[in-house]
Amino acid sequence: MDKRKLLKKLKKQNKIIKSEPKYIERLKNYQKIYADFPEIKFLVNNIIEANRLIKQNELPQDLPPLILNDHIQDHIFEYVNSKYSQGDPEGDRLWNKLSDNLPKLDKDLRSFRDYLETEYGMWAYISAPFIHDISKYVNNKKGLEIMAGNGYISKGLRNLNQDIIATDSMEWVNENETGKHLLTNVEKIDALSAIEKYKNDIDYIIMCWSPDGIEIDVDILNKIRSMDRDIDFIVIGEKNGATNSKKFWKMADLIENEQTESLNKHHKPFDLIHDKLYLVK
Repeated sequence: MDKRKLLKKLKKQNKIIKSEPKYIERLKNYQKIYADFPEIKFLVNNIIEANRLIKQNELPQDLPPLILNDHIQDHIFEYVNSKYSQGDPEGDRLWNKLSDNLPKLDKDLRSFRDYLETEYGMWAYISAPFIHDISKYVNNKKGLEIMAGNGYISKGLRNLNQDIIATDSMEWVNENETGKHLLTNVEKIDALSAIEKYKNDIDYIIMCWSPDGIEIDVDILNKIRSMDRDIDFIVIGEKNGATNSKKFWKMADLIENEQTESLNKHHKPFDLIHDKLYLVK
């Protein structure tokens, strides 16, 4: 099963279980259940803090891989044995509580991106350190963000006094949360029209998470290449994965060097998606 199908399956499963507490409430409950397990609290606390910042229309910090240690069940067994003698009913109850909640915890950790999509319309995880790196790269040049969604990237860059125009067609507003939680001013205009409108005023274009399988990204790449002036093209997505069309990844001339490595030092995978920032010719 590929990553996109697995993510969609997790999303469907989460919607079916309507009687469960809300996602963040469940995580706060895990904080209590696993209060004596720092490796679990570390992961849960990262999610809760990221949610707190995003809820306040602020960019979150980087995330660690949201995956339980392979030996976590052994650690739990050792912990219970250190507190209770073998056969003690209290120890059995504690073991059952801790071990029975592990699959639920594992599922919720792996579903954080799904939660961000459904709750906030945040598809790519955009952290404050990542935006700071992009800000240093664009270095006060004027930019255009196409397919900006709720404006996480433009919001972050504007907070750092960068001059950027945020645009989005808002075609998805009736299907999901994109466009319903704007963090900054986003002009309603499609990508190709935005490039045509601002092509003489900008130095770079940012495109983040173009929808997978839709070849609008190819049209955008061709339009940029046909222009009579050089414009940097910054693309954030998962190559041959959850974003963009296959044709785009075949056509795109990706620059991968020390500079792109530096731009990605704060954009690391935390789940099944391995998206990156690319500089595209």
